Amino acid sequence: MPLPFLTADRALDDDEAAAGADPFAYEDRDRWRRPYRPGPWRVGGAALLLLLASYVLFSAMIIAIAGSVPAAGICVAVAALVIVCAVRLVRAGVQVSARGLRQTGLLSSTTVEWPDIAAIRTAQQPVRWLGLPRTVQGQAVLAEPARGGAPLTLITSHSADFLGRPEGFDTASDAMEGWAAAYR
Repeated sequence: MPLPFLTADRALDDDEAAAGADPFAYEDRDRWRRPYRPGPWRVGGAALLLLLASYVLFSAMIIAIAGSVPAAGICVAVAALVIVCAVRLVRAGVQVSARGLRQTGLLSSTTVEWPDIAAIRTAQQPVRWLGLPRTVQGQAVLAEPARGGAPLTLITSHSADFLGRPEGFDTASDAMEGWAAAYR
């Protein structure tokens, strides 16, 4: 089953790289796509949630066999909620298209059109470690609003997608800056 929210910049084959192919060339630039792959922390967290959901579904089956159908229904509903949270966790991140940037979180998403962005830049600053309140020195990709105001932090080097993957962060920041340069 294809999972379109997991698609990222495809790796070039040796023949394509030798021919000078553009690694950011897409068939449909209007489609929202993530310019990087989900990180191991994000995927691992979602896998643990899916493992928890499987235990809850197994307990729902045992409860249903025991004869308490309403309690089994509650367990199935809880498992469905955990599965939805796992999918949203993997889907969270930044997506780009010819229309703009979309930052998707666990419960909400924000879309910013390219004309509303003055610049996208990478800055050294304190960043949150894995989204927790603790901050460490790292890098962040910031989107400067065209109308002024506080910059929007898109990705950080210590997020669930890039912790321990500095080359992935560099590739993602270059891709977002490339999209901004092409459509701003």
